[in-house]
Amino acid sequence: MRRRFLVALALTFAMAVAACGGGGGDDDTEQESTTTTAAPAPVAPLTGLPDTDGAAQGRPALTVKVDNADFENVRPQTGLDRADVVYEEVTEDGITRFAAIFQSQVPAEVGPIRSVRSIDPDLVTPIGGVFAYSGGAQTNVEKLLQAPVNSVDESAAGDAMFRVDTKDAPHNLFGRVQLLFDKGGQPVPPPPLFQYVEEAETVAGEPTAAFTVGFAPGYAPTYSYDATTRTWLRDIGGVPFVMSDGPQIAPTNVIVQFTEYTGGGEGVVLGEGDAWIFSDGQLVRGRWVRPAVEQPAQYVDAAGQPINLVPGTTWVELLPIGGPVDVLPAAPPAPPSS
Repeated sequence: MRRRFLVALALTFAMAVAACGGGGGDDDTEQESTTTTAAPAPVAPLTGLPDTDGAAQGRPALTVKVDNADFENVRPQTGLDRADVVYEEVTEDGITRFAAIFQSQVPAEVGPIRSVRSIDPDLVTPIGGVFAYSGGAQTNVEKLLQAPVNSVDESAAGDAMFRVDTKDAPHNLFGRVQLLFDKGGQPVPPPPLFQYVEEAETVAGEPTAAFTVGFAPGYAPTYSYDATTRTWLRDIGGVPFVMSDGPQIAPTNVIVQFTEYTGGGEGVVLGEGDAWIFSDGQLVRGRWVRPAVEQPAQYVDAAGQPINLVPGTTWVELLPIGGPVDVLPAAPPAPPSS
């Protein structure tokens, strides 16, 4: 009798535990709270700006060599104001030329398009994509063909390039940007070239109102800071540097990268050297460091820490070592009125 009583008691206890443990109704079940965190909005890799429609996530980089000869039938150019990044390099006789990189924006046309130089494959190897040009010395073309880009010259461009009758050859070749993108390139999207401050941050440096980059006469741009737009307005000899449809070139950041040239207008962009970074109305003096062609240049301060830019477009001035940069400091703030 005592044994049957103990068995019955054990069964009763087990049933009670089961009822409390998980077989009850909704009132007996703990409700788990779920917190949903929105994924960060994508950014355009070459500007750090929000990519609101996601279009930049599906494009490669497109680099176009653009003429800058100080001739009447070259300037004003077309499309440079829509480039994410522009490198200005010295060719022969002090003439400069642009390697304009498009990715977040797609202007209708760009040009005039000119030839490849030996510096260009080194510039674009970290980002790949499409490279559009008009020809060049055989050694430079062969070097470009070894780079990880889809190289497109006039002979392979089809409808993506055309000549206009309003300019003289060879300064009359233009590109249709979307058709050049359609040629295809990898990776998609490209990796970033720069690092950026957070949205609420500012750049700390030497307050600067304007500066002039000492290329040869006719090619030496002055950049004046516009605090309203946080951009640097570009002019040459006091004349605004505008595009064929009106906009003045006004990048968010300008980097002066002091560069060795080996003769014949060929710059060396591997190694390291001095760099002056102009961003947010400030000058930060630092260095550029690039040990391998697969890596983009890193811009660091005296302590070796990265120099972050304001998100936006960036122009990199590949100024010969020893070239002057004349800086106009910003006026000190007015004292508070008594």
